Amino acid sequence: MSLQRILVTNAKGGCGKTTIATNLASHYARVGKNVRLFDHDTQGSSLAWIRRRPGDVAPVTGVDASKNSDHRLTRSWQLRVPPETDVAIVDSPAGTDISELALLFQQNDSVLIPVLPSPIDIHATAHFIKALLTTGGARRKMIRLAVVANRVRKNTLMYHSLERFLFSLNIPFISSLRDTQLYAQAIEMGIGVQEISTSRNRIDREQWAPVFRWLDTPVVSETAPITPLFNSFER
Repeated sequence: MSLQRILVTNAKGGCGKTTIATNLASHYARVGKNVRLFDHDTQGSSLAWIRRRPGDVAPVTGVDASKNSDHRLTRSWQLRVPPETDVAIVDSPAGTDISELALLFQQNDSVLIPVLPSPIDIHATAHFIKALLTTGGARRKMIRLAVVANRVRKNTLMYHSLERFLFSLNIPFISSLRDTQLYAQAIEMGIGVQEISTSRNRIDREQWAPVFRWLDTPVVSETAPITPLFNSFER
């Protein structure tokens, strides 16, 4: 099976990249994949999550990609993906220049952009996506790009502003994640919401289903149907 690479990125900090990356990692580990999670953020939040991961759940291998800790090794060697890896997930740093970010892309990557429902985040994400799509190196390497709305509350003015913004994009908007403390609790426990099998997080597991479906569906074209923020999901 060929390596699946997933980049989670947005130049705006605090949009939930680590939440997305760790939940992706826990899901693929849970279904039996060999997962390697690259943490490019100097805060090391994804690596801290891995260290808290219980021994009775599927393991995730972490890589500190924020610096070259061993000067005897080249950076390309340090960030290599072992051949036994099934899924490589990249938690990219905030504030990265587009040209530098493009260096992380490879030809068969899927790129997920989380966005929050606030004017500052919407404005920043719009500029980031525009820069990403107009940067030659990034555009040539990316096979597909999609947006995930994060920490969303239904029936608010900002929800409707975010919805209008996402519908205006010429890229797939694949799902939204509701605003709940369950994600913070999962981060502290070193697990993902898919690994919490209770009735209280049924909605959260369902909201992740379109994300996994998009990631695991072979690419037919670069266009995909845009779906509403909420379908049958209710708070």
